[in-house]
This record gives sequence, structure tokens and C-alpha cells, in this order.
Amino acid sequence: MVSPESLLIENARIVTPSGVLDGASLVVENGRIAGIGRVLPIKSRARIDASGNWLLPGFIDLHSDALEKDLEPRPNTRFPLDIVLYELDKKLAACGVTTIFHSISFAEGEIGVRCNEAAAAVIERIAELAPRFVVGTRIHARFEITDEGAVPRLEAFLKKGKIQLMSFMDHTPGQGQFREAAAFEDYYRLVYGKEKREVHDIIGRKIRSRETAAARLDYLAVLCRSLGIPMASHDDDSKEKIRWLCERAVGISEFPVNLEALRAAGDAGLRICLGAPNVLRGFSQGGNLSARQAIQEGYGDILCSDYAPMTMLHAVFTLEILGLRSLHEAVNMVSLEPAAAVGIDGETGSLEEGKAADVLLVARNNGVPRILKTFVSGREVFSTCLS
Repeated sequence: MVSPESLLIENARIVTPSGVLDGASLVVENGRIAGIGRVLPIKSRARIDASGNWLLPGFIDLHSDALEKDLEPRPNTRFPLDIVLYELDKKLAACGVTTIFHSISFAEGEIGVRCNEAAAAVIERIAELAPRFVVGTRIHARFEITDEGAVPRLEAFLKKGKIQLMSFMDHTPGQGQFREAAAFEDYYRLVYGKEKREVHDIIGRKIRSRETAAARLDYLAVLCRSLGIPMASHDDDSKEKIRWLCERAVGISEFPVNLEALRAAGDAGLRICLGAPNVLRGFSQGGNLSARQAIQEGYGDILCSDYAPMTMLHAVFTLEILGLRSLHEAVNMVSLEPAAAVGIDGETGSLEEGKAADVLLVARNNGVPRILKTFVSGREVFSTCLS
């Protein structure tokens, strides 16, 4: 990427990791933040008057299933991968996401786009196209631990450096997200168009394979540790599971389903990832723990888009409006905290001198925040017009 010209954004409300600077300016030089403050020397070739609007760091989305949703928006209705990737890249920029971790699931025999062959093809294609996308693009590989055949593929991708975050999930009914088999059946039949017989076959395979799942998880966890790949766990439901994860150096707990797991994860020092849609709507789609309640309890480090990138911006301001977090604390949940969780906070994740100029200009008119401009490494990748 060609280094962008120097840029001055002035008269802004700049959200830093520790607070808000009113009437301040931000200087970009060669794609990095060169200065932040109320009085800065003007050497820039380009100037933008923020007109009192907000400057936020670009969002870092560690868990997004949006790619799966766009690839197969309806059961057995698929669009070409390259078209989906480029169109989603534009959408993410418009939503303020400057670094995306596409969640690619290995869960053979459950959902079409989550089969191992399809998942592997998506990872390979993203690796080829990533330099052409306008937002930073990385891979979050999700491993359904009852999928025996996924291990060799995941091992190969990890060793080739094509996976930047690994998570472990177990959707077997009776624990985690689906405490009852009926809930699992309802979800897969309604959302994915599965027949009752298909769902029962899936459940049977999961139950049989779960007996050997711990060995597979352990094998991949050891490999991730040796390669320095951060790890997460999905839908944690008990103190015992949190303890088990800590023993394996898993550092992120995604969507704990109840207060017991939430408190155990927080008290053990795991970073807790909550869903921005859950914050925005006020409750969990599956009837599990409310993200707002988790934050009221004093827990929650990271917000991710889960399945809806548009919710990240609105979840941030919702937390501030409800008095659950100050604005800068809420912004940290979608920027600095996720960056720190995966070890890229030295490069991006906050508006601080020396970091990449991943910046959002945000208006907040009539109570609804809107992205006006998105910059990635100082390069404008999205802009909208306001009347």
C-alpha cells in the first residue's frame, strides 16, 4: 500500500483509552498517528474539519460469522466466494471494522459452509486475497471438538501461519449453548432448514465423538501454545470448564452462558468476549446470559459482532447511554481490549501516537451514531454524505 499523504483532522472529540479530548486534533504521517492534542503544528497537505464529531479507533472484531451468513444467507443458497469476500470487505469498512477476524468453522456434517472442505477453501482464498482488501483481514478458526477429521487440516493451517486465532466449541446438547436437546433441534431446524432425522443424526455423532474430544483439543492447544497463537473457548457454562481451560492456557472466554461461568472466567483472569448484538438487543438470542447483565456485574472485556457487524458501533453508544460503561471504556471493548487479547495492541487498537492510523469519524445526530469516514493506516476506505 502506498503511504498516504499527511493528514490533519481537527475540531474533533477524540476518544483515547483513558478519556475524551474535546476540540482536539489528530495528525497522520505515513499511515501512523503522529500527534494528538488541542494545539498541533499544521504541516499537513490535507485537512478535515470534524465539526465537533467524534474520532474513535477502528474496531477490531475477533468473532464474526458474517462471512458464513453472506455465503449462505438461506439454506442451500450460496453465492460465489470472491464476490462475498469483496462485498463484505466494503460492508465492514462502512461499519467501522478496520481489522476483521473472519470466523471459519470446522464442524463436519452440521452446516453446509462449515464442512471441512468448504472451510479450508475459504481460508486458502482469504490468504490469497487479503492484501487486496481495504480492512485488515485475519482468520479465527473455530474447531468443533467433536469433529475428528478437522485436526490434520487445522494443524497444517496453523503451521503455515494462516490462522491468527483458534477457538474451541462444543455444541453437543446437554451443556454449553444448548442445555436441552430440544433447543438444539429447534435451532438447527429453524435456522438451517434441517429435517428432524438430520438433526438426530448430528446429535448422535456428536455424543459418540465427544468421548475422545479432549485428546483432540489438547493436541491443538499444545500446538497453538508452541506457535504463539491465542486461543478462545466458546459458550462456557461452569467453573470446572473454566478451570480446565486455564490449565491449557486458553485466554479468552467467548459468550459465557451463565453467571457461574462468567464470574469464574473473570476471576481466573480470562478475557471475556460478549456479543454486540446481545448488548444492543438487551438479551441473548438463545436465552442465555444477557451481555448487559454481565457488564452490570462488572465483567466483560471485549465486544464482537458475532453475526452482525453493524451492531458494534451502536452497542458502544448503548453502553454509554445506559450508564453501564463510560464512552472511552465502551470504545476500548471494541478496539484496545480485543487488540491486546491477540497481541496486536502495539500496532493498533487505540488513538495513540505511533500506532497505525485506523480511525473512525462518527456523527451522533438524533441519537443514532453514524460512521462518516473510515481510515485504515491513514487511507480513507469509506466515506458517506450527510445532508
